[in-house]
Amino acid sequence: MARIRANGIDMAYEAYGPTDGVPILLIHGFGQQLTAWPEEFRDGLVNAGLRVICFDNRDVGLTQKWDGMIPDVRAIAVALRDGRKPDIPYFLSDMAADAAGLLDALRIDSAHICGASMGGMIAQLVALDRPEKARSLIAIYSTTNDMGLPPSTPEAHLALTTRSAAQDRASVIDHVLKSRGAYSSTAFALDDARAAAQIGRAYARCYYPEGMLRHWSAILAGPSRGERLKSLKLPALVLHGSADTLLPPEHGRQLAACIPGAEFHEIEGWGHDLPAGVIPILHGFMLPFVEKVEAARE
Repeated sequence: MARIRANGIDMAYEAYGPTDGVPILLIHGFGQQLTAWPEEFRDGLVNAGLRVICFDNRDVGLTQKWDGMIPDVRAIAVALRDGRKPDIPYFLSDMAADAAGLLDALRIDSAHICGASMGGMIAQLVALDRPEKARSLIAIYSTTNDMGLPPSTPEAHLALTTRSAAQDRASVIDHVLKSRGAYSSTAFALDDARAAAQIGRAYARCYYPEGMLRHWSAILAGPSRGERLKSLKLPALVLHGSADTLLPPEHGRQLAACIPGAEFHEIEGWGHDLPAGVIPILHGFMLPFVEKVEAARE
């Protein structure tokens, strides 16, 4: 794990693959550390010759924290209802500036910007706010946050936002394993032993649930992006699952519809997760897309 100063904060990141490879920046979602990207997902990109950069978003993992700044979710809702800017520690746009700042700090002129869930929201803002840094946008089970889109199922929402009653390692692992069934894939097998090992590693590396409160406030306070995305002038790939209960498939369809010329694939039985079985399918869409974008740049 390496550290770097980017966008005025201390960030933890990892880079894999050839230094002269085509760069792709992976941005993970709500409360997820860089280690949450499955090795098979990352290695498939590396084996294709890409330079893969992963990092911990602010307030998660080994990147800088905003200790003690606890947002008031009710006040956020009131501010949004009244048309005011909520008073929160930071916004998704700040997290997008972090991602672009990391590329600046690494002296990478531009990269393919790939984000999952909240990371896909951040990736959209990198493409919109710093378009010179984005060769393409790849959004994995993400959303525009536009009004009128179907909400998460109650079970999926609770699974995402409810913390383990006890905070010891075994309790946290058990809680996450039980919760993930509310939003997991229906067509791809779940490996509980593998998931438990990954959750345990994340717990040992940095268990910091306080940061998730600020991530959640940034998501809630994020304005809709649909109208802005209609002016986006770069290649985009949108991947979503038919079985996603956190961000139902309408979110992916609408995101793709907002971006001129976007390529969209809805994968049957895929939920809001990255099981081993779906990874070759994702690579099967992502790698030809990146190759096509690079060919057009030559």
